[in-house]
Amino acid sequence: MLRSLLSVTAATALAITLGAAPPGAGSARAATAGGSAATLPTVNMEATVKAAQIDPRRADDTVTTGAKASVLAVEQALQARHLLDASWVDGYFGTKTVDAYAAYQRSLGYTGLDANGLPGRTSLTTLGQGRFTVTHPISPGARVDWDGQTVNERTQSMLRAAEGILNRSIVLDQGSYNPGGDPTSAGTHDGGGVVDISVAGMTTATRTNVVRALRQVGFAAWLRNPNQGDWPWHIHAAAINDTDLSSQAQHQVGDYYLGLNGLANRQPDDGPRITIHTWEEYQRLQ
Repeated sequence: MLRSLLSVTAATALAITLGAAPPGAGSARAATAGGSAATLPTVNMEATVKAAQIDPRRADDTVTTGAKASVLAVEQALQARHLLDASWVDGYFGTKTVDAYAAYQRSLGYTGLDANGLPGRTSLTTLGQGRFTVTHPISPGARVDWDGQTVNERTQSMLRAAEGILNRSIVLDQGSYNPGGDPTSAGTHDGGGVVDISVAGMTTATRTNVVRALRQVGFAAWLRNPNQGDWPWHIHAAAINDTDLSSQAQHQVGDYYLGLNGLANRQPDDGPRITIHTWEEYQRLQ
């Protein structure tokens, strides 16, 4: 994965602020070449990535709560690079902005998952040089093994947290980064953050509890049954705000926020209702 930080001079280096400010754009200090301080706006990466998943799935142009100022700053930077028309600079991270951001990623030499239209930490920091600084950075981490299935470090941490809530092990039927592995998955497992979980030996109540625990720690998760598609009973889970999500998985996460089931029929969500949190939001609540 092409995630290494690009070198920049001391005159243009931008700090990635790790403070826990609320979503939205505020201000930050960036050193100028003369040593004086200039005020730059901030872009909350968590809020921006969330908007990039939800906004393209909306039937209207409602902006994602807490994301408008950050998305505007990103869109203005894309417009300045002649990648986004001014008419789409509105704080709504819809399909035009996703496409523009993907084009920007490709202009940096990124391909595949690194050019999926979701802002990655490195590309977002580079886009902001001289324009904004980045707060609340997200990284999927390296790819690791989970009982023979590939996931990334962020997903691994989320699964471990769900196991702690449940006091039981989670067994995967399918991991992440598995393009073409299961045609019934419709590309959702091509990228990171997505897993299928075995429900073998679980009662109906246990299945529901597992889905609930996965949702608590930041997954868009649903119990799937054979009546819905050509698959056995299993739990499908996509990690919200994983910047390695395939386009199909991004759409599932957006639909989850909109109260839908993550399937092509876009029916109402059939899982346990909880307050939706990302992994980072869940951690801050602990």
